[in-house]
Amino acid sequence: MSSGTTLRERPAGLPIRTLSIEVVGGPDQGKSYTAEGETVTVGTAESNDLRLTDPTVSRYHLELSRRGDRVAVTDLGSTNGTAVGPALLERGTVAPGSLLTLGRTSLRVGDGPTRTLSLHESGALGPLRGQSAPMRRLMAQILRLAQTDASVLLQGESGTGKELIARALHDQSPRAQKPFVTLDCGVISPGLVASELFGHERGAFTGADRRHIGVFERAQGGTLFLDEMGELSSGLQTALLGVLERRRFCRLGGTEELSVDVRVVSATHQDLRAEVNANTFRLDLYYRLAVVRLEVPPLRQRADDIPPLVEHFLHEVGYAGPMEALVPPLLMATLQAHRWPGNVRELRNYVEAILAMGEPPSLEQVVGVPGAAHPPVPPVASVPLPLEHSYREARQQLLEDFEARFLKALMERAGNNVSMAARLAQMDRSYLIDLLHRHHLR
Repeated sequence: MSSGTTLRERPAGLPIRTLSIEVVGGPDQGKSYTAEGETVTVGTAESNDLRLTDPTVSRYHLELSRRGDRVAVTDLGSTNGTAVGPALLERGTVAPGSLLTLGRTSLRVGDGPTRTLSLHESGALGPLRGQSAPMRRLMAQILRLAQTDASVLLQGESGTGKELIARALHDQSPRAQKPFVTLDCGVISPGLVASELFGHERGAFTGADRRHIGVFERAQGGTLFLDEMGELSSGLQTALLGVLERRRFCRLGGTEELSVDVRVVSATHQDLRAEVNANTFRLDLYYRLAVVRLEVPPLRQRADDIPPLVEHFLHEVGYAGPMEALVPPLLMATLQAHRWPGNVRELRNYVEAILAMGEPPSLEQVVGVPGAAHPPVPPVASVPLPLEHSYREARQQLLEDFEARFLKALMERAGNNVSMAARLAQMDRSYLIDLLHRHHLR
């Protein structure tokens, strides 16, 4: 960096406009709430910011979030809905001063005081990268939470880096020298999840030819990261709740009770509050898992983080040249305008594809298979080049070859289950089926 370069000072805090909620009708008339942050949840469950007693209000009825001069309203799958005048509103924005109706309750949403939220001083924390205000705010929250043993639920879209956040919580905590163990509940056969959680003794079931140590036991003293919690069956939810309450469990087929000391961090791309309302997820288990709930912002809401992420991914794979040689400013502007449905995972795969192909592929050609599990793309030098064709034809052939190899590896990993493959690759299921037909793989 030249001596004439001026460094822009990072703000130490982020001024935000908050919300105030007043109950103007119904059983709880006169009750009010002023938010500390930008988001307020309303419902009858005790963990809501504004807790109501109206029996026509759902346990987690709605969420209100500040969006500039307006208020975003999200109904959380409530039984009786959220009304603005005569219209039911599932998701939308209203102006401060608006009246909302929840069952027999009426709320007035208003402006709250301006508050300052703390931000992390740099754009990096362990494996996390981000210079945007949402990410630096998240990093500051991670540092505070790391010093506690509170259970944390990470809520965010697939590909946003929830496992990296769990890892940062562990690495910054007093448990950092103990194990960090991950279990993805969404990719394991439902019949094997209990064995993976608690382990089993030899002979516990057909095929159990030896003792297996589960993730609770392997994570002893450290952190257990449970991904895709919304996939757990009701029976496993009950078993997990028992372990979290008693801090003891037995291996399947065993009689010896084992004590457990782990910090549980869980994650989901679903909104478990809606699952609680639908009675498909236990409220008491949600309380245990979501002592603190962190929202992980999607990449499209933090476009400022794309340049440092691209540079970070290039360095990780060993590229030592200038970033602009592979990603010129015009392309970077295109990347920052892209919606990134696969989030950071999709961006990483795109950067790897640039290196593999020697040029930027079409954004539609790259899909985000989770982390290191995606099929490896060989270096461009190892792929026979069809030089007998024109540039356009040769490029298309290489892309088709890549697509076919990718789909074969993806379906093998998913056990030929199209729904699971679509979830792993962050692809629309019907589009995946079209690709499989095109390549004669289905």
